[in-house]
Amino acid sequence: MHKLALGDFELSIFSDGIYPLDGGAFFGVVPKVMWSRKMDSDDRNRVMSGLNSLLIRTGKQTILVETGIGNKLSERMIKFYAQPAQLLDNLSAAGIAPEDIDIVINSHLHFDHCGWNTLRRNGSVVPTFPRAKYFAPEGEWRYSRKPSDRDAISYISENYDPLVESGQMTLLKGGEEIVPGISVRTFPGHTENMQAIMVTSGGKTACYISDLIPTTAHIDLTWGMSFDLFPLDTIASKKRYYAEAIPGRWLTVFTHDPKTPWAYVEKDGLGKMVARPVNG
Repeated sequence: MHKLALGDFELSIFSDGIYPLDGGAFFGVVPKVMWSRKMDSDDRNRVMSGLNSLLIRTGKQTILVETGIGNKLSERMIKFYAQPAQLLDNLSAAGIAPEDIDIVINSHLHFDHCGWNTLRRNGSVVPTFPRAKYFAPEGEWRYSRKPSDRDAISYISENYDPLVESGQMTLLKGGEEIVPGISVRTFPGHTENMQAIMVTSGGKTACYISDLIPTTAHIDLTWGMSFDLFPLDTIASKKRYYAEAIPGRWLTVFTHDPKTPWAYVEKDGLGKMVARPVNG
């Protein structure tokens, strides 16, 4: 488990495991001869993607950012994406029960980011974290009601609709402060309404940037995923993010990096983006 202090907050990474993704899909128009220098692939051209959730202890609340794939995938989806379902076990190993979580924040509502929001019990879908207040982007939820044919597979309504219907999930416009030091910002590109989660304490900032920059291999401005619905917006959002994150020395949290869940993004002497590990 990765852990560090950010001002008065304690940040920890908890994984739901790793799952396979097609390398070409993961890197979009970037040729394999280039991305293979940064990430290994198997004989089926698959790379291993992480499922990193961020746990924030503020001293008053325990906040979980993203909930991985969960355990509700169909048999067909399991064949493609597997279903590691390790998040609850990893939280339990650290002494954290579902009842201990006060707040859950989803950056967007793709199945690999909100799968443990709920679980099936006795034929019903119930909140995995029964005491928690859930938060997600309103625009993302509205889009999920009628997604395009291209990305309909990415949305599983059981992960969020029951929470919206019960009032346990609050839908955000973008820009809100959820609790002191924890806020959201919209960074379009991967989806139109995806939100990054900003964490600020003691003059320091960390950002769970979600699928805008899914791994350290994607820090170059033009390295995006084929899953991005608006690839030119991805580039524009990265520019906007780096304009603050680099001079402000923000800690960037990478949702899908299986080896480096967080790092500082910097420019080297040639102006190239590089990821400096926290302990590097």
